[in-house]
Amino acid sequence: MEETVGDPPTSAVLLDHCHFSQVVFNSVEKFYVPGGDVTCYYTLTEHCTPRRKDWIGIFRVGWKTTREYYTFMWVTLPADPNNVSTKQQEVQFKAYYLPKDDEYYQFCYVDQDGLVRGASIPFQFRPENEEDILVVTTQGEVEEIEQNNKELRKENQELKDSCVSLQKQNSDMQAELQKKQEELETLKTINKKLGQKVEEQKDIWETELLQLKEQNQKLSSENEKMGVRVDQLQAQLSTQEKEMEKLVQEAQDKTEQLECLKKENFLNLKEQRKHQQKLEKTVEELKQQEAIATKKEQELTRKHQQKLEKTVEELKKQEAIATKKQQELTDENFDLSKRLSENKMICTVLQREKERLEGENDLLKRDNLRLMSYMGLECDSLPFQAPTSDQGGAGQHPGLVFGNPYFGIQESSAPSLRTIKKCPTCNSNLADDVFDHISQQQPMETLSLDCPICDKSFSAHEKQIFEDHVFCHTL
Repeated sequence: MEETVGDPPTSAVLLDHCHFSQVVFNSVEKFYVPGGDVTCYYTLTEHCTPRRKDWIGIFRVGWKTTREYYTFMWVTLPADPNNVSTKQQEVQFKAYYLPKDDEYYQFCYVDQDGLVRGASIPFQFRPENEEDILVVTTQGEVEEIEQNNKELRKENQELKDSCVSLQKQNSDMQAELQKKQEELETLKTINKKLGQKVEEQKDIWETELLQLKEQNQKLSSENEKMGVRVDQLQAQLSTQEKEMEKLVQEAQDKTEQLECLKKENFLNLKEQRKHQQKLEKTVEELKQQEAIATKKEQELTRKHQQKLEKTVEELKKQEAIATKKQQELTDENFDLSKRLSENKMICTVLQREKERLEGENDLLKRDNLRLMSYMGLECDSLPFQAPTSDQGGAGQHPGLVFGNPYFGIQESSAPSLRTIKKCPTCNSNLADDVFDHISQQQPMETLSLDCPICDKSFSAHEKQIFEDHVFCHTL
């Protein structure tokens, strides 16, 4: 089947002939010539009110439901449905939508609920002959025509039955109409009474209206006053909005600064964690060194051991101080940038001081070695063994590479050097035999490392502890 855009409303319910007389089709031909447009004329009765979704379809004779249409056209709504002349309607089917066979078809008016409101007589689509005479040539065609006539008679009988049913429905509707008219008279009486009540109520409403007008005048005056107050409040509001914008901008700036400080704080905390890990590692190493020193260096004096334990306790205290400082750093977000720059400057100064002190320490070590060699210490206690030489006074002092620079003065000042010498630790005057005894007991302990900040001294064996101690001052 051919269909136009949008399917019409149909129904799968079997056809009901009781409504077929509500729309009457006029001037329906027995046959239409193929290839031409077909105009369908129909009349709307008083029992059928056209609606927007009503349609007229071409159905093959013998259809059962409205879904079996061949093609359809939407009906045109009349401009004035109450005018009798406008109930005569027409709709045109284009030639290319029409059937091409010679079967019997009929027009059917279907409303938007899918119910058939009217059906036309059957017709065919075939060429026009000179003599409109049906010629029967075979027995089969005769039987087919008789079958069609039988079906048409049956449909005619059904239409008659439908007409009787419609008449019965009409009488029922007349009775119902009479009943409705009586109800209408009753409603008119009630309406009259209600009209009187409305008049009485109208007087009451007029009185209330006057009161409302007076209240309205009072409200208008109050509204004017409120308008002036609203203008003042709006001016204040605009001022407050500007101040609020400034405060919001300042809050955003402070938020950005806080974010920057948080990032810096995070970096500083990260550095503190690294330093704490380094301190913990240093403590572990010191503990290991202490254990190894206990096993391998049993000859160390009790004073040296106490010194090591004191150093470990100081490192633990420094670790506790560093932990406390790490906790305090979280509350000092706004001072971190300044302190960081100061720490960098201190670190740079200390680095330079360290390099300077290391240079001075090297020079002092060399001078100390020469003095020790000059004061008659054994060569085994020195950090290196110099080669012997036959030139000048080098044979007398084998610890000196190029000989004794004070060789020319020794003979004249020998008594004073042998009798009075300086202590390498406290720099006090000692006798010759006491100095030799101290030099033999502590040949390497005279070398010390001094802190450039707090003047704390460390022995040569405590170089790592000395470096960690100096690093703690930079925190």
